[in-house]
Amino acid sequence: MAEHEHVRVAVIGSGFGGLGAAVRLRREGITDFVVLERADSVGGTWRDNSYPGCACDVPSHLYSFSFAPHPDWPRTFSGQRHIRAYLEHVTDLFGLRPHLRLGSEVKLMTWDDENLRWTIETTRGTLTADVVVSATGPLSDPKIPDVPGLDSFPGKVFHSARWDHDYDLRGKRVAVIGTGASAIQIVPAIQPQVGRLTLFQRTPPWVLPRVDRAISGAERWLHRRLPVTAQVRRGLLWGIRELQVQAFTKRPDELGLVEQLAKRNMARAIKDPELRARLTPDYRIGCKRILLSSAYYPALARPNVDVVGGLSEIRGSTAVAADGTEAEVDVIIFSTGFHVTDMPIAERVVGAEGITLAESWKNGMRALRGASAAGFPNWMSIIGPNTGLGNSSMILMIESQLSYMADYLRQLNVLGGRTALDARPAAVDAWNDRVQERMKRTVWSTGGCTSWYLDASGRNTTIWPGTTTEFRRATRRVDLAEYEVLRKPAPVSGAGPAGRTSGAAA
Repeated sequence: MAEHEHVRVAVIGSGFGGLGAAVRLRREGITDFVVLERADSVGGTWRDNSYPGCACDVPSHLYSFSFAPHPDWPRTFSGQRHIRAYLEHVTDLFGLRPHLRLGSEVKLMTWDDENLRWTIETTRGTLTADVVVSATGPLSDPKIPDVPGLDSFPGKVFHSARWDHDYDLRGKRVAVIGTGASAIQIVPAIQPQVGRLTLFQRTPPWVLPRVDRAISGAERWLHRRLPVTAQVRRGLLWGIRELQVQAFTKRPDELGLVEQLAKRNMARAIKDPELRARLTPDYRIGCKRILLSSAYYPALARPNVDVVGGLSEIRGSTAVAADGTEAEVDVIIFSTGFHVTDMPIAERVVGAEGITLAESWKNGMRALRGASAAGFPNWMSIIGPNTGLGNSSMILMIESQLSYMADYLRQLNVLGGRTALDARPAAVDAWNDRVQERMKRTVWSTGGCTSWYLDASGRNTTIWPGTTTEFRRATRRVDLAEYEVLRKPAPVSGAGPAGRTSGAAA
């Protein structure tokens, strides 16, 4: 990184959000930008999560950029290896490699109110940027619970997102902690090779069959020769999920039929009534993320697998469950999720008032249209607060936010000079209040569960309570009335810091 480098835009992260932002910047004619990535390659969560069985639970043709269709997906639900290869392909297709700064972890971002720019300190040096686009994503920093005695465990310990491929699981006594989206893929993948597998389950998930199959050569040929067929396929996948949203957001009682399908899926593989009772959730389906697997329940029925309560403590090499069950284990694999509502990047962003984003969000994450936080000018998030989905592809939400980012930069160009936009607190509050009001009747609020969608105060600051179409409309254009316009005054004797004007007046 060049000394005292300055860029128009600094993008943080190189997953779907960061690479998508980089492509959109180039398509807008902006080439003065860098993509800061702490790892040594692109890919985000699809680079970090390489555990056995890792795959997407969104159909392949919907889990890809609309501007970079991929006719050669090998399966209807693609695995981690193919998704990561797709992101490498996008990087090359759009000429993004010259913009990458790999091995550049952001340590601190500080707003310079005098010069209306961000100073960014990284592990490879310092640079400044007019605009920061934070695309670190909510699934980037693993969370390991504070378990009594874990420090004294003599065996191997790792998180599913930091899989140790050098450790041989064959014949080992394995403890898998958690029953989320990663665990239900890991368990059937490793069960045949381990000596004994103990699954520590705090709360059972709802699991539907995963109707996955190889995409035939004829289908792929057709998608290559007639791209409109892939577009139709994508459109159908999207439309079905848009129609499902009403049940999640307005009529959760309609999800009872889906629960019956999930119970039948379990009953086909789990014949033991006691185990079936242990695996049956006591909350409305959809309250937690609905999981897809046709292999999870059959794996749990195997004789070398035990399902016990949540992990309560470690005593030497003994893992103790909340129900008192003890298991001697050689390795502990945490599949316990990520820092979603307390993202570590927020500790490293210092805004106009000299406080961190984490301090600003101490009562919950809040951002105007999921992008702009009050007091943090020219800073935008991709996959920000209340932009997550419970039933469709996050790529749809990312592309909507990229449109908002593009118009944000256009507005700065129209305003001219050294200018910044700072979300008005009243606008952030109004947007957040509307979102939270809509949240009250959703399954995520009424379903009777505690999920990773909720923050420490029980507030859902993660999920978008509507359709992707609604979000696309809400983020199509930047409304300057929702922002304060900051301008750097012309140099005069005794000039003070940058001035602020109303967006409407500007």
